[in-house]
Amino acid sequence: MKTVLLIKEIYLEGFRNLGNFIIQRYFKAFSWFSFIMFMVVLYAFVFRVSTGFAFD
Repeated sequence: MKTVLLIKEIYLEGFRNLGNFIIQRYFKAFSWFSFIMFMVVLYAFVFRVSTGFAFD
């Protein structure tokens, strides 16, 4: 029983911070993606305004 608990503790210790690492990388990638999409929308809006698009 002691061996099983020891293996369980080693497993939990090895993967404890892995979730935080993955979540941090995901949110960093998502924030860059959102920023790039915002720049695309801003570019499209400025392009439409500069070419005289009628916003009716």
